[in-house]
Amino acid sequence: MTVDCVIEDARWARADLPGLSARASAATLAHLGLGPEGWEIVVMGCDDARIAELNADFRGRPTPTNVLSWPSAERGAAQSGLAPAPPDPADPELGDIAIAYDTCAREAETGGKPLADHATHLIVHAVLHLLGYDHETEADAALMERLEVEILCKLGLTDPY
Repeated sequence: MTVDCVIEDARWARADLPGLSARASAATLAHLGLGPEGWEIVVMGCDDARIAELNADFRGRPTPTNVLSWPSAERGAAQSGLAPAPPDPADPELGDIAIAYDTCAREAETGGKPLADHATHLIVHAVLHLLGYDHETEADAALMERLEVEILCKLGLTDPY
């Protein structure tokens, strides 16, 4: 698996965003039975100003958020509460993720968690979005949250919910 990290905010380099991203992505793919070989993900570590621009451009919300994701293809499940079909190995590009340092650090501090743990959770969450999972309905949210908790547990992290 290739996780290409683009560091726009140097604080992410000090927080080892490349290592966190590779670990979280590999754990997510493995948990879903997808061998990590061959898949490609881009993770951009930015600040609140940059993610607010992206949030405005892509979601019409000109405010900072913790993480955004852009799947390379529509992979949503056919029915609410069901897992989406696995991605096509012939198209290894899963998509792009942006994560904001300021919001992530603030949320980690408020939640009494280490930054690395919270960032890992957000990357797992975003990778699930790249794979077609969402939280638009209660059934979809329950499935996605259960997977996040299971993946984080395998990584030795506590339930974020």
